[in-house]
Amino acid sequence: MSAGIPAVTAAPEIERRTVAKVSWRLLPLIVLIYFIAYMDRTNVGFASFGLNREFGFSATLYGWGAGIFFLGYFFFEVPSNILLERTGARIWIARIMITWGLVAGGMAFITGPVSFLVMRFLLGVAEAGFFPGMILYFTYWFPRRYRARVVAALFLAVPGSNALTAVISGALLQLDGLLGLHGWQWLFLIEAGPSILLAFVVLAQMTDRPAKARWLAPDERAWLEDTLEAERRSTVEAHGHFTLRQALTDGRVLALAAIYFTIATATYGITFFLPPILKSLKLTDWETGLATAVPYVVGTAGMIAWSWSSDRREERRWHFVTAALVAAGGLIAAGPLLGSLWALTVMSVATVGLYGSKPAFWPLPAEFLSGPAAAGGIALINAIGNLGGFVGPYVLGWLKDATGTYEAGLYFLAASALASAAITFFAVRPGAGAVDPGIATGPVGSAPPNA
Repeated sequence: MSAGIPAVTAAPEIERRTVAKVSWRLLPLIVLIYFIAYMDRTNVGFASFGLNREFGFSATLYGWGAGIFFLGYFFFEVPSNILLERTGARIWIARIMITWGLVAGGMAFITGPVSFLVMRFLLGVAEAGFFPGMILYFTYWFPRRYRARVVAALFLAVPGSNALTAVISGALLQLDGLLGLHGWQWLFLIEAGPSILLAFVVLAQMTDRPAKARWLAPDERAWLEDTLEAERRSTVEAHGHFTLRQALTDGRVLALAAIYFTIATATYGITFFLPPILKSLKLTDWETGLATAVPYVVGTAGMIAWSWSSDRREERRWHFVTAALVAAGGLIAAGPLLGSLWALTVMSVATVGLYGSKPAFWPLPAEFLSGPAAAGGIALINAIGNLGGFVGPYVLGWLKDATGTYEAGLYFLAASALASAAITFFAVRPGAGAVDPGIATGPVGSAPPNA
């Protein structure tokens, strides 16, 4: 134990005080940033009302444009996260925010299908590395036993952003014609501004590592550094020392990527198409925004409950599997109920599962990866996984054009959620929790490399 830490009996008080300080200092800002990022990523779902009227986009083209964001994300995710590890989170996150804000605002000036696809791709390039960077950043500041709750706090931004984006975007669309601009142009311009402004808050408030945290008392800083270092040593002892190259080719990393790909396919299919699905109920733009907010409010409550239960039991496998099954059940039930408000009810159930799965999933990579290997491995998992953000909207849009209804697309999303549950069931060892993610490189239970 480092100098400055009092007797062992006082350690719980240091832990409580330190974690509370770190949480209040970092989490509100990080959640707000991700909130804005998700708004700029998904507001195209509401802009689609005007874009479809002005440019005549088909459901397939819209789905392609919604999803092509993730191709840009995929190609630049790993390099971005490695640069974050090398340059520090503060400067790199601020750079990402300014870049994505400029591109998000530039969406207001698209002139047709080609510019729509190009700008959506560039938005993905601009935002690449932000989310895995935050997951990596949490490993610098929070011991293992807090990470599901911390990830859940980050993910509060997702359903929260979707809910508020629905309301705000519905209102901004009412500005149609003001100063000669369409409502969808006002939507992109106004919602892009906060990311650029918040970049300067990040530069002023974010701290790269505990060693630089002058806002922690010496005993708090020593406790946190000792605890995290002990966890890093135990990770190396249990799983071997991973190089970046090994992490990018490790079977456990690829298994986690497959799990995240399938659940992301279901999640983003709903995220981008829920507004058009509800619009088919003959609602106004404003009413569609309010109705779209409902599943995300419900999903937020479910995610909080799931994260609390996962951390309390120190269990991830069954929490993820159960969440994925709940999501699949809600999506399957929504198919025959399309065209009625009952579809909104069961899709609210689906969002509980979709968002409840996230806090059970994201603590897993850091259980056997650290340092540059964690930076690359987490980024690779997120990059491959988020390709589901391309597949989900594209396939759903294509099936809508092919069949004339969203029903077949919802069944496809349900099948993706079921696949995610199945991969987790077979690839994660029974009883795996916060200490041992149990992702096997070969058969279940096989030893990791370099162990």
